[in-house]
Amino acid sequence: MSRPRILVINPNSNTVVTKGLEDALKPLDFADGPEIVCATLAEGPYGIESQADVDSVAMPLRRLIESDNSASAFVIACYSDPGLHVCREGTDRPVFGIAECGVMAAMTRAETFGVIAIAQRSIRRHIRYLRQMGLMDRLAGERPLNMSVAETASGSGTLARMIEVGRALKDEDGAGVIVMGCAGMARMRLPLEDALGIPVIDPTQAAAAMALGAVQFARH
Repeated sequence: MSRPRILVINPNSNTVVTKGLEDALKPLDFADGPEIVCATLAEGPYGIESQADVDSVAMPLRRLIESDNSASAFVIACYSDPGLHVCREGTDRPVFGIAECGVMAAMTRAETFGVIAIAQRSIRRHIRYLRQMGLMDRLAGERPLNMSVAETASGSGTLARMIEVGRALKDEDGAGVIVMGCAGMARMRLPLEDALGIPVIDPTQAAAAMALGAVQFARH
């Protein structure tokens, strides 16, 4: 009997980001559990860094999900949760957005959370989403790296900058847990957590863990 499959979709076309997701999710790929497969949306922009980028991938994501008849669950691996609701309309299988899951996971670890964003212009979009979720009273703050998605995924100075921003969120804003606000940051979770001394949430790991639980519980 074949293993059920969880499809984790990187909505941008940067395969370095997808490889980072694969590495970050290896601890969840149990031999007797669901298979976790990471895919790249080839038609997506190289980085999702604006509302226009977010909107541009919504329907391509839905078409991809609607055309996939074998996956038991889906994860949209972008911190803006592009197309999340329209994708949920297109399937009866669970669809998880990493921003929604990452924030929910953070609230189980501390009273207040801080978010590291890739750029200043991302913050307005993230704040709007948190306001819609009714979670603004749990947000300690959000601060930007002012880097591109590509730089966060492969740049040599990314970790040092994330530590600087994370310390400001912890020491100045009072965050008890940090959420990494971009899927391209996946490779930095553990060294960032070691440097800051507080929990750090990789939202893709959080979403994949929730997807794994949903699939496993549906089987038993």
